[in-house]
Formats: sequence, structure tokens, C-alpha cells
Amino acid sequence: MRAARFHGEGRITVEDALLPVPAEGEVTLRVAACALCGSDLRPLRRGWPTTPGHEIAGRVDQPGHPRHGERAVVYIPVFCGRCEECRRGLTHLCREERTLLGWQRPGGYAEALAVPERCLLPLPDDVPDHLAPLLLDTVGTAAHGVRLARRVVTGGAALVLGAGPIGLGAILVLRRMGFSPVAVVDPAPYRSRFAASLGAVPLTPEEAATGRYPLVVEATGKDAARQVALEAVAPEGAIVQLGESDAWAVTETRSIRLKDFFLIRSFYFPIGDYAENLSLLRADREDYARLVDDRAGLDGLEALFAAFARGERLKPIMVPQA
Repeated sequence: MRAARFHGEGRITVEDALLPVPAEGEVTLRVAACALCGSDLRPLRRGWPTTPGHEIAGRVDQPGHPRHGERAVVYIPVFCGRCEECRRGLTHLCREERTLLGWQRPGGYAEALAVPERCLLPLPDDVPDHLAPLLLDTVGTAAHGVRLARRVVTGGAALVLGAGPIGLGAILVLRRMGFSPVAVVDPAPYRSRFAASLGAVPLTPEEAATGRYPLVVEATGKDAARQVALEAVAPEGAIVQLGESDAWAVTETRSIRLKDFFLIRSFYFPIGDYAENLSLLRADREDYARLVDDRAGLDGLEALFAAFARGERLKPIMVPQA
């Protein structure tokens, strides 16, 4: 089979690789689509020891197995199913397994990968391959963060910092869950205009920082956005931090110090959210479909990532056979 190798500094090659050999309790999944994600820019810049790609849809290719031929998306946290967190349904927070497909294990920028059976989420016939990966981060990660925030804030105005895939997903989720109006900050004109087409109000960081929003979603992982989030959240409001970075460097100003607020860190989603995530995708299917604004095969992956990193694409999809 063929698989992508990330060398760092934006360089990707496609190389021949051995077909994966599934361990006990695993199956081979033939990749139908793998979506690009902002977190993949880290291995793009640095290089990575395994094949990345963690928003994966495909078909089980395991002759003789009961699930052979089944369409599925891949739930990337490998979980034990036995620990206290798993028994509570918090499979994304499993304390025994801290391995993620597409990070510590080979992922979906390849023609096939081995997947634990419990990490296969059945894909209904009404969801096409190119939309299926959106069920994971774009819908799943964004929606889980908003669900956590609704324990504190049930409605009102919201601010989204970053109009990448998760930020745009957050706008759609917020809209569907009754938050209004929704404002957005993103320096990339293409993404900002698209967010406006979803009904969000584009603001500059300075304009956003003077607001008082009951809910702020930080979807960039950038210190500048985190600083704005801390300034902009309303008293007794909530910040949901979805963006990832290696370190924090923010300044505690007087306006931050003299208010109470909730800071919520959210990682991925529990496997039990999947049915509700399907409902969210179906409810706004036409808008989610607009996010998929480019596709390429493995050989076009490097160029696809270059456009994505420049903010010129929203949610491009790698299709191995394209």
C-alpha cells in the first residue's frame, strides 16, 4: 500500500509501506477519506515518526470477519473499556490507554490502517464518505465543548476565536443550540467571510476584547486568542478552550483579575456522543457540506496542506484513490 510520510518544514512524501497487520481485537480499514485538521500542522512543521491523519472514514477490509465491508469512521482515542472513566462513558479520558490513532499510531493519510474494533463507529448510508470525517473533530470536538459549557451558560451571545474547521463547526453547533448572536475573529479573509455566510459577525481582536460574552470558544491554540478570550468573557461566563498549543503565555490584566468566570478545557468527545453528533450533521448538512472545499489524492496532499496552512481552505479532504 501507499502512505504519507511527514518530514517537517511542510514536506510530505508518499512511500510504499507494508499493509498493516491487525492485532487481536483489531481490523484493517481501507481509507475512503481523511480530513485535514489544524492540529496536523504540528507534524507538518516538525515531522512525525508515524503516518498522521486522525479524521478518518473507510470500509472494513477483513474477509471472514463479521464486520467485513462495514463503513465506519474512526474514534481516535484507544480506550480500555474497563477503567473508572470508561465505565462512566468518558472513553476519551481513559486512564489506561493514552494512545491516539493518527498520532502515536499510524493514521489515515494512507490507503489503509489497523483499527481496534471498539474504535469503529458505524457510518449510516445517508452520510457520504467525504462528509463522514466531519463527524469527528468539526462536529464532535466542537459540540462536546459546547455541551460542557451549557452546564454553566445556557444561551445568549457567543464569541468564536478562530474560523478554522473546529471554529466553524462551533459556529454551526452554537447556532443549532440556540446561542445568538455569534461573533467571530479570524485573520484569514477567506475563513472570516465564510463564517459570516454562516451568520457570524466578523470582528477584529480589539473589537472582540471589549465585549462581554456569556460564552467564548477559543479554537486557535494561540496565545493572542487566549488573551482576547480572557478579556472578552462576561462575568460568570465561560471560556471553552479547544485550541491546542505547547505552552501558555498570557497577561493577567485588571479586567481579567476583577471578574469571576469559568475556564473549560475540552478534549475530543465521549463515544456516547456519536448519535447526537450524527443528528447535528444531518440538521445542518448543507452548511457542513460547504466546508469541504477541496479534495486531493495522496500525491496531492503536500499542496493541499500548503493551501490549508495559508488559510485558503476550510476543510479539505484527502481521498486516497483520487
